[in-house]
Amino acid sequence: MNTLVYSIEQTENPETLYINLTNSCTNNCIFCLRTQKDDVCGKEMWLENENFSLDDIIEQFKQFSVPKSVCFCGYGEPMLRLELLKAFAKYLKEKYPGIFIRVNTNGHANAIHKRNVLPELKGLVDEFSVSLNGSDEEEYNRLSKPRISNAYDEVKKFIKTAADEGFSVVATIVTDFISGVPDKEKCKEVAVSLGAKFRAREFIPNGY
Repeated sequence: MNTLVYSIEQTENPETLYINLTNSCTNNCIFCLRTQKDDVCGKEMWLENENFSLDDIIEQFKQFSVPKSVCFCGYGEPMLRLELLKAFAKYLKEKYPGIFIRVNTNGHANAIHKRNVLPELKGLVDEFSVSLNGSDEEEYNRLSKPRISNAYDEVKKFIKTAADEGFSVVATIVTDFISGVPDKEKCKEVAVSLGAKFRAREFIPNGY
């Protein structure tokens, strides 16, 4: 069965639930967990198919207690499934308005959909966690291996646009990965210059 909703907390009442919408991604990051294993904390993450519906997500969501927050984060880029993401976020905001909604994204959405999608997410998403993972284009391309052109510029534009439109934005990097890490201080300077907060996230072999 597809794992669409999962928790990484060893408790019956997790504070955060994660939503796994797709296997697809426009990056092939050298540190991505999907290149090394098939599960996160014992939850099988590769989707058997992507023909599931909003009702399927809601059904799995209801198997848990209502969390404090929901994060769109799985083995692919959630903004590739934009309409489904919006539909489930709308369901959450209408039924459980106190839930904090975060999207973990590579920042390619506007390039992928060929429009600024951020206005469509006003009132649905509270925070974007955007994978910056590079202080310049060369570093970003080496670590993230993007499949779209001008990817690094697109990430920076997404971060700035989201911040300018009033979203909480956290630009992130992955540190302590054996094959190379981005320049932490330079990445922080980039994040701050774009109006975002900054987080250096330690690489953990089991994913969390």
